[in-house]
Amino acid sequence: MNKTSIYIHIPFCKSICSYCDFCKVLYNSNWVMPYLKCLKEEIIDRYMGEEVRTIYIGGGTPSCLSLTEIEQLLNLTNLFKKDKLEEFTFECNIEDINEELLTLLKKYKVNHLSIGIESFNSENLLFMKRSQSYEDVVQKIKLVRAMNFNNINLDLIYALPNETLNTLKVDLKLLTFLKPEHISTYSLMIEDNTFLSYKKIQSIDEDTDAKMYEYICKYLKKCGYKHYEISNFAILGYESKHNLVYWNNQEYYGFGCGASGYISGVRYDNTRSLSNYLKGEYRSSENLIGIDSAMEYELILGLRKLDGVNLKDFYEKYHINMQDAFPITPLVKNGDLIYQDGNIKINPSKLYIMNEILLKLV
Repeated sequence: MNKTSIYIHIPFCKSICSYCDFCKVLYNSNWVMPYLKCLKEEIIDRYMGEEVRTIYIGGGTPSCLSLTEIEQLLNLTNLFKKDKLEEFTFECNIEDINEELLTLLKKYKVNHLSIGIESFNSENLLFMKRSQSYEDVVQKIKLVRAMNFNNINLDLIYALPNETLNTLKVDLKLLTFLKPEHISTYSLMIEDNTFLSYKKIQSIDEDTDAKMYEYICKYLKKCGYKHYEISNFAILGYESKHNLVYWNNQEYYGFGCGASGYISGVRYDNTRSLSNYLKGEYRSSENLIGIDSAMEYELILGLRKLDGVNLKDFYEKYHINMQDAFPITPLVKNGDLIYQDGNIKINPSKLYIMNEILLKLV
């Protein structure tokens, strides 16, 4: 039987970060149990019984729920066939981590924690409407390790307005001191319908952003991390199995308000309206993906990986040479793309302008 992956979205947060445009609402205990009831009904209705390889519970902030609510949530994963589960990820905020939560996660075989750190700089944290001290983070990570969680991801956001390269250097030094197996780094984007967009905050200049990205790549490589996806770095063997499902253009379920999925050739989005979701109106759009669109997704998502897209795999999947489907050859000649070990990939020196290269391809 085919294996699949599962994403579950929990839209509740104790506070709303200034930059966040994900599907989220402030935590209200009156909404959580009805939400979990609808989530169960959606899973029962949509899940077709495949073996599950990875599960990812994200948000929002799944860890902001009460322990009773989290156990109800985790119990829903027993609806899946997970005898061959390889990776089970749970997103946490640092302030929610305690021994009781970690014990509960262990009980349900969670083996990968993704923790939003974002920055250690007090001005940056205030700007993002987040709060934690470095001392708090160190103590919580010590607890996580003591509870035998040996695969953690830490998130970092950089290129904030008025941020300097020195600020970023300190953040990276403190982050790597914690020795996470995986690090995700994101340049701040001013998205519509966020606090930052309402305040008309302007993005940092592109030259500074590019210098910061270049420094991150060099520094983390020096610290022993493999740069395997445009925004992601891992100790060898700890690459995110769940996220690689997305970048390899493989199918997965998305459950919950605001989730997206790709099943049986159909890409779908769930409603971002909590009230509609609680009425059982789950899907907002469904699109059957034709071969041309599927090949475009394969290329756009696959080129996010530093290893790129394998030509042989592409041919076996679509029965056409990638070079015949897309203008690969001229971009290899001008140095935007590189052919290496049977793969087409973005020139590492041009990762920062990846979107411009993709526009030439698609």
